[in-house]
Amino acid sequence: MKGSHKQSSLLSALSRHDVVPANIIDQINTDFSKQRKPFIRFLIEDKQYDSQIIANVLSKTFGYPIIDLSQFDTNLVPEESRNESLIRKHNALPIFLRGKMLYVAMSDPTNLDALQEIQFNTGYATELILTDENSLQTCIEKILEEDSDSLDISDMDSEELSNLEVEEEHDHDDNVVSNEKEDAPIVTYINKILLDAIKKGASDLHFEPYEKAYRIRFRIDGILTEISRPPIRLASKMAARLKVMSKLDIAERRIPQDGRIKLALSKKKSIDFRVSTLPTMWGEKVVMRILDSSSAMLGIEMLGYEPDQKKIYTDALDQPQGMILVTGPTGSGKTVSLYTGLNILNTPERNISTAEDPVEINLEGINQVQINVKAGLTFPSALRSFLRQDPDIVMVGEIRDLETAEIAIKAAQTGHLVLSTLHTNSAAETLSRLLNMGVPAYNVASSVSIIIAQRLARRLCMQCKEPESIPDHELLEQGFLQEQLADVKLYKAVGCDHCSGGYKGRVGIYEVIQITDKISTIIMEGGNSLEVADQCQKEGFNNLRQSGLLKALQGVTSLEEVNRVTSS
Repeated sequence: MKGSHKQSSLLSALSRHDVVPANIIDQINTDFSKQRKPFIRFLIEDKQYDSQIIANVLSKTFGYPIIDLSQFDTNLVPEESRNESLIRKHNALPIFLRGKMLYVAMSDPTNLDALQEIQFNTGYATELILTDENSLQTCIEKILEEDSDSLDISDMDSEELSNLEVEEEHDHDDNVVSNEKEDAPIVTYINKILLDAIKKGASDLHFEPYEKAYRIRFRIDGILTEISRPPIRLASKMAARLKVMSKLDIAERRIPQDGRIKLALSKKKSIDFRVSTLPTMWGEKVVMRILDSSSAMLGIEMLGYEPDQKKIYTDALDQPQGMILVTGPTGSGKTVSLYTGLNILNTPERNISTAEDPVEINLEGINQVQINVKAGLTFPSALRSFLRQDPDIVMVGEIRDLETAEIAIKAAQTGHLVLSTLHTNSAAETLSRLLNMGVPAYNVASSVSIIIAQRLARRLCMQCKEPESIPDHELLEQGFLQEQLADVKLYKAVGCDHCSGGYKGRVGIYEVIQITDKISTIIMEGGNSLEVADQCQKEGFNNLRQSGLLKALQGVTSLEEVNRVTSS
């Protein structure tokens, strides 16, 4: 109700100044209830109201000064207030500090919670300055993109690139060090590649040797893109340099190896990479995963859950016991979903332990265990130890076998909240997978609280997306409902300087299933995944396809992208 009161006061002000007609206020409220974006942004993006006019009206009504951020010097933004999580959560940007007063630019003058939280986190008193939504978004993106002084590689010379530090790299012998000095251009080039990957928002880097070529590819927004083709003669030197950085055995080229790199970009910022080498016919292929702990700090609002799906997830997190399962293929964002939940639960009153292979996101306050099969530390042995460590919440990286499943279910039935993942295509298939592993039906029905199936789709670039016209009969074939056709407004990817092929960033598409009494009955009676899926539809749970089409209707992604990630 608090949010609706703020919304009403904004609409009332805009109506009094003839910006929003009074007779459509109810319709605006109804349309906004289906959204999860900030209200001012909704008015501008979905209702096409002028950003500057709204800012001027709200400035006069609420009495706050207004600032034009289009020419704002981003260097004025205090370093200690550049908290990406808070900025995105509240759509509020601290812009400069005067004594002990921190001035915060916002487009919504009713969002006083933002000022309080920023004040709490920075220790400064806060003062609101109004700005228009469009220039606020542009300024936020500009600041966050250049937030680290070390990410702008265009300003780095060869010496600075060569001297980027790999933290704790002190245990190499003299021969390796001398080789590194001889191969200074290789060191510089690889550091530039790593920084370029971070700057472009890549999730993975592939260094691939072939008979007559060597290529480097980045995975950006889920799609592999070729970045460079260095000379093939450099293949072995590049692999050796990456292995030195990862503290791997550079003399061993016959077997796969795994390692990690912590690259210190500056005194305040470092980035972790997970490194995997693989011997191929023409040399060692090296794949690096960029591990970004900040992804778990985005907050559940940023992940793409629909309001009803978010409520089911947060309600399950509030329960003292039960099992939350997240399913999907590799790279579908399962770890981020789980860690977003763990971040919500991470309070001083709770004991949280995780068993992972590998540990990808580091969170203070959570006891993370790296599985080491060679040393005898497996998922089942880690889980048994957890249950002797007075846990409240347990996270298992993946349920791979019956033993792990049985211990996890026992924990969920004895007063613990358990979170885990499985590799299945849908929520209904997850239940069948557990039954096929040998878990008794009554244990599945009594322990599993919710199942989340998910995919990641690329977001359309807000700068260049264009409306797309598709005939009604084709929309019906794609899965849209007849009642949706009157209001269909779809967009297609175009491509511009601000994005990659018309897309920028990714958003989750989810199927969130709550295990209701009727679904439990089907499980207990030995029903298959098709029967479970049918019951889920009857109870109003959207499947992945339906959730994807909803994202297309909202203009978040394109129908083409929905087809790519949800086609069976």
